[in-house]
Amino acid sequence: MGQYLIDTNIVSDYFTSSIPSDGMLFMGSVIDAIPNLSIITQIELLCWKTEKSLEHKIENFIMDSTILDIDSEVVKLCVKIRKNKKIKTPDAIIAATALANNYILITNNEIDFKHIKGLKIQNPHRL
Repeated sequence: MGQYLIDTNIVSDYFTSSIPSDGMLFMGSVIDAIPNLSIITQIELLCWKTEKSLEHKIENFIMDSTILDIDSEVVKLCVKIRKNKKIKTPDAIIAATALANNYILITNNEIDFKHIKGLKIQNPHRL
């Protein structure tokens, strides 16, 4: 199994069990192997307004994850992505983080990430 970077929308889908069963099994194996998150995903997750029980699950999930910072390579790739494609900065940072680390991006938001050269995407909703 390759290395993966998990997008925010998939964390939400996983914790609400809204991914089909094959996708849930796949996500379980990815999460068991220590999840990788962009610092952007960490910020987005911590900003959710939700009930306390889910908030604690999210906090524990983040503590068990590897959080990837924005370094000079991510900045360089982000700028390149934004110059070539209309994309929001947070999504460009997430894509750049995946590219800089040679990770496959797990997302259900394929439209925003398609046509980014070299970016590999896995959608657990389509397994």
